[in-house]
Amino acid sequence: MKSVSLRYFNASGADPACRVGERHDPETHLIPLVLQAASGRKPVVRIYGQDYNTPDGTCLRDYIHIHDLCEAHWLALQSLLEGADSRCYNLGNGSGYSVREVIDSARQVTGRDIPLTLAGRRAGDPGRLVADSRLARRCLNWRPQYDTLSVIIKHAWAWEQKMCNSQQGWQP
Repeated sequence: MKSVSLRYFNASGADPACRVGERHDPETHLIPLVLQAASGRKPVVRIYGQDYNTPDGTCLRDYIHIHDLCEAHWLALQSLLEGADSRCYNLGNGSGYSVREVIDSARQVTGRDIPLTLAGRRAGDPGRLVADSRLARRCLNWRPQYDTLSVIIKHAWAWEQKMCNSQQGWQP
């Protein structure tokens, strides 16, 4: 039996047509938390640690659009059906964005202020996590289509606005 294992790096964004997006309870992912603060559903965004060995002192993470993850799943399945061996692939854009860069990008996309509060580091949080997706690119011919932070946030913001304006609205 053969298999493919896909390792995601910070799945983010929403369907570009706004049919599906993130909705967790409790929410723990940075981009939705930032957008909840932009929409007024959360009072502030908490930044954990400002003393990492990164350009602005906050953690760097690789964000990958959910649409691109779906495409990678399809390509991985096709590779197995065509007889490929079992493999593990990292899925990310290969670019790291700091917490402050995510917040700044969200401010630009939304045109809104995003209140912040500073906190100490969380135990075990590495300063930098960025994917090396070269194997997926080479073996699956996979290329992220939505590879910029601003587009990922734009799609997630459209989802946030849709859910805030929907009949059901967001549950507290």
